[in-house]
Amino acid sequence: MFGFGMEYEGAAFWLPLVWAGLLALAVAMYVVIDGFDLGVGILFTAASKGNWRDRMMISVAPIWDGNETWLVLGGGGLFAVFSVAYAILLPALYLPLILMLLALIFRGVAFEFRFKAEKSQFLWDNAFHYGSLVATFAQGMVLGAFVQGFTIEGRGFTGGTMDWLTPFSVMTGIGLVCGYGLLGATWCVMKTSGELQIWARRKSIQFLIGTVVAMTIVSAWVPFLGTQIQWRWISWPNIAFVAPIPAVTAIVCWQIYSALRIGRDVSPFLLSIALFLLGFLGLAVSLFPYIVPPKMTIWEAANAVSALKFALVGYSVVMPLTLAYTAYAYWVFRGKVAEDISTGGYGH
Repeated sequence: MFGFGMEYEGAAFWLPLVWAGLLALAVAMYVVIDGFDLGVGILFTAASKGNWRDRMMISVAPIWDGNETWLVLGGGGLFAVFSVAYAILLPALYLPLILMLLALIFRGVAFEFRFKAEKSQFLWDNAFHYGSLVATFAQGMVLGAFVQGFTIEGRGFTGGTMDWLTPFSVMTGIGLVCGYGLLGATWCVMKTSGELQIWARRKSIQFLIGTVVAMTIVSAWVPFLGTQIQWRWISWPNIAFVAPIPAVTAIVCWQIYSALRIGRDVSPFLLSIALFLLGFLGLAVSLFPYIVPPKMTIWEAANAVSALKFALVGYSVVMPLTLAYTAYAYWVFRGKVAEDISTGGYGH
């Protein structure tokens, strides 16, 4: 559809494509499965009862650390196969990435300390909440900076330290907070019962509205960034291929709302995941094949073919094992969290 990379042949053409797909899968998995437990943290201090907070944390405690394995796979894969892009993106995004990692550390410590703390439990409640909130907002600003593009000359970043901090990146940060809040709230709808589930339904609708508003604002803002992304959506014949994406997105949003209103437990969460995947697809349409927008493509950033083949051997082992572990962990800890957590936490 776009005709990029045609000057490359054989393995030099398709291996970067394969790797771009694998890294996109790793990032999408991280966003979806770590997104809901960050969303639970975003909701955490709004839950007024201690029992509610205990149940919310128990619902993600057995699986949250495995979720972040996908972040390591994505970052490690970028370094291994697109090292030029890694060397450009890291200096451009040092501050928000460091902020994100520090926030993730705080929330990780909160998981371990909160269950044992008595007098200081409120401190760990806040560490879990604000760690989740700051990490999510930082990820959203990274996304906004990525869409805006980077100032590069040759194979190096030549922009400023604070180029990532713009009104647009702040808006994408707010949008991701709303989106993760939606994932976290619908997760609580699926995993809890009673008054907590009723409360989570209300929060789900609120975050759904916030997500729709944020997506609309960001989409309307993009044409004013000067990146020419809009032409990928409105020029012919591209429009014939991409027009269904916003239409399906609107349908999915309505289905989430309807499922919440009629009392569904599982489908709101699955539909929220579908909403995120549609957003991810829209991002791919907007930016592919640039791995460092707006100039460097995946073929220009790729390492030598021999390095891509070597790394692919390791990834072909690690990624299926990670998928299998993730699926097994979610199967083992399926079911709702008991309302009386003293009885063992999970029911099936």
